[in-house]
Amino acid sequence: MTDLMAADFGIRQLQARFIDAVWRQDAEAFANCWTREGLWKIAGMEVRGRAALTEACQRLLGRCRRIHLLIGPAILQAEGEAVLGRHNVTEFATMHDGSTAMTFGWYHDRYAEEDGLWRFASRHWSFKYRGPPDLTGGWVDTPDYGAFPGFPEADEPTYVRPS
Repeated sequence: MTDLMAADFGIRQLQARFIDAVWRQDAEAFANCWTREGLWKIAGMEVRGRAALTEACQRLLGRCRRIHLLIGPAILQAEGEAVLGRHNVTEFATMHDGSTAMTFGWYHDRYAEEDGLWRFASRHWSFKYRGPPDLTGGWVDTPDYGAFPGFPEADEPTYVRPS
């Protein structure tokens, strides 16, 4: 059985490593936040394994000049040796052309300890908003999975923002 207090500390460190990697656009550090076969489901894509995660980070984050993430506290539940979690994310991005955007959503995570570090075994991005900070942009009607531990099914797709 997982020690939830120790896992909570390790997962908070994971989130800090993730935020740092995104800010610095460090694709190797980004991919190292996942288990070897980690799965990232975002914007209609499924990216599996560190090599693919490195490429996806370079491609997706490379569209932006800077990305600042604010991650809310995770709600956690132990499941044997793994941990389920959910938390909200606010992203502020500046593109290379100078335009900006704010994004809201939720990550539904499965965490696992690998090589002495807590990592993402899988992440499912539940997109809710993208637009200007005054909230006049595009809210998206994506599924609500209910109170935690409500979670998307394994085959549930992620959603792409409207054009």
